[in-house]
Amino acid sequence: MTIRVLIADDQDIIRSGLTTILNGQPDIEVVGQAVDGREAVELAHRLRPDVCLFDIRMPNLDGVEATRLLAGPDVEDPFAVVVITTFDTDAYVTGALRAGAKGFLLKDAGPELLVQAIHAAAEGDALIAPAITTRLLAKFVETATSSTPTQPLSPLTEREEQVLVTVATGRTNAEIASELHISLSTVKFHLSSLMTKIGARNRVEIAIWAYATRRVRP
Repeated sequence: MTIRVLIADDQDIIRSGLTTILNGQPDIEVVGQAVDGREAVELAHRLRPDVCLFDIRMPNLDGVEATRLLAGPDVEDPFAVVVITTFDTDAYVTGALRAGAKGFLLKDAGPELLVQAIHAAAEGDALIAPAITTRLLAKFVETATSSTPTQPLSPLTEREEQVLVTVATGRTNAEIASELHISLSTVKFHLSSLMTKIGARNRVEIAIWAYATRRVRP
């Protein structure tokens, strides 16, 4: 099955580079390119891509608002959005996480990590790049509101605690299965249970909760 991707970035050279990398994969096709967030939202609704790859800073409508419109908590059929940013200068990424982004990458991420992120998002997973997980989530926790839950609805099992830590440190489902010696279906079962217990919508929010409750420390 071919993964259909929509790219949004206001810089021609970035869009061209991302398109070249992704179209070079046998199972990925870039079906649309947008120069700003408003065009990205319009194209997403028209083309129905499997994954949206959005820059944060774009004219007219930025990547945060575009993500909220396509993947926010009020969206009945949310899109899979991966945010690409320059962490050291881009403070808006925390807004993108709240808006429903499933994963994030730095613009200097290599082609391998980019392709992994697209595959993960298409499979309902999310890739949190290990190299920036600690700094980014720690920054998010510092700016989180007081509504961040401190206790789960019911106690986590020992296995759920283990899965929680692996998610927060950037592991994919396949890596978690290998590290904990369990099946992929079991990983997904524990992730679903975690989301129910802590009120998270996706694995990014699971990771944020792990940092907010000090189960994982920067």
